[in-house]
Amino acid sequence: MSKPKTFRTWNPEQTLLLPPSPVEWLPEHHLVFFLLDLASELDLSAIYAVYEARDPRGVKAYEPRMMVLLLLYAYCVGIPSSRRIERACWEDAAFRVLTGNQQPDHSRISDFRLVHLDALAGLFVQVLRLCQKAGLVSLGNVALDGTKVRANASKHKAMSHERMLKSEAQLEAEIAALLRKAELIDAQEDARYGKGKRGDELPKELQRRQDRLDALRKARAELEAEAAADHARRREQQARAAEEQATEAAAAAADDSDKINTEGEVSAQALAKEAQQAERRAKAARGRAELARRLAIEKAQAAGLSNPDPLSSVDPLAMPSRNLPTTSAGDPKAKAQRNFTDPGSHILKGGDGWIQSYNCQAAVDGDHQIIVAVGVSNQAADQHHLLPMVERIVANTGQLPEKLIADAGYCSTSNIEASEQRGLDAYLSTSRQAHGKRPRPSRGPAPRDLDARGRMDRKIRSKAGQAIYALRKIIAEPVFGQIKGARGLDRFLLRGLEKVNGEWSLMAITHNIGKLHRAALAAT
Repeated sequence: MSKPKTFRTWNPEQTLLLPPSPVEWLPEHHLVFFLLDLASELDLSAIYAVYEARDPRGVKAYEPRMMVLLLLYAYCVGIPSSRRIERACWEDAAFRVLTGNQQPDHSRISDFRLVHLDALAGLFVQVLRLCQKAGLVSLGNVALDGTKVRANASKHKAMSHERMLKSEAQLEAEIAALLRKAELIDAQEDARYGKGKRGDELPKELQRRQDRLDALRKARAELEAEAAADHARRREQQARAAEEQATEAAAAAADDSDKINTEGEVSAQALAKEAQQAERRAKAARGRAELARRLAIEKAQAAGLSNPDPLSSVDPLAMPSRNLPTTSAGDPKAKAQRNFTDPGSHILKGGDGWIQSYNCQAAVDGDHQIIVAVGVSNQAADQHHLLPMVERIVANTGQLPEKLIADAGYCSTSNIEASEQRGLDAYLSTSRQAHGKRPRPSRGPAPRDLDARGRMDRKIRSKAGQAIYALRKIIAEPVFGQIKGARGLDRFLLRGLEKVNGEWSLMAITHNIGKLHRAALAAT
């Protein structure tokens, strides 16, 4: 007779004689314990300062350090939703250990993230310094790449300026017709019931159209203000460039006038004439820039927005804006669009077609795929992001990378020349390469009259250049796969460019924390 099969005892209602320690609920080297140890290394004074400035009376707030670690761990495991975080604080053992068995309400979690978003984004540099201290960052090969992350908005809620004007006119006509109909009904009721009797409320059909008209007018005013601000920034850049050219022409004329002789008299006159023409062009450009600035301020005030700053584009760390297409007068062109749900987002071409999204940039170190700089914009073209991202790398790490690798989207003559002037060894593909195919290697001595793009083309097609450029696929691209694919952070929860920039920083911070944790495990 065979012995019956037995199983381990299972009793969900079994009580414990001694209270268990929450530390025993998780493995020894769990990420939660790493975060708890990491907390002592983070400077959270900016967050604590907000609480110290408040009235100490009232309901006690949750410990800010616990709330920071809660958000960091949630993003590490791909749970950015405040409601899902609240549920995890009840159902997930790791969350319960991290919070000390406390369950913050989702509104508390969401408010904490919004209020302290800038301080949370500032943790990026602190975590990066810890990665440098651990020897995970060498800045030998740094790859720069961008990815489109979906905005918390639908592309079907976007409307072009041309369609706004047509819809606005159509709604105005419909409202006028409804008002005439209402007046006729009022007159008939006055004749029937007597004048002075109270009428019904505004018809729902009329109210709905009026609300849509108000929303359209607001969106159109904001779109025109944004277009005028972009136009003013471009005019300011043109004026500065013209003034620099005028200064250089005046200096050249002055130098030549000191060396005038009978042979150089004609040359000196030509240089003086050229300097005068450059001065006139600079004055005209400055006048156009001033007119564009006034128009931008006027449009911003009409839309109820803050006055734009045309000099903001001068900041080397500033990410580019989408630069809406405008007419010479600064008005948006017919195809310029604005989204009603998230006006800061833009319809961009992603891997799965056109999506309402943001262009998220990341510079990644080649040693352990540590992100050393991040940035977000609504500009589709990548080439405008290269120089600001280089400045951010220097600001975060204190030095230039030895080699910077980027695809053809970042290649432009101005970017190549700027990299050469800064002494940056850049490898920018001059053309898009077919998958799995390498360009024909360059042979023989380089021609003397090569321009910047020609020099880069020969550099990238050399055997050494091809080997270095091939590293891009194993440095930057896997990072986006880990963030968007493995952790599921492929859509922003927050809206607006500034808030999205903070959330992208949170995604990058938690990516680096994961790398730091795995390096610590490997060292044990």
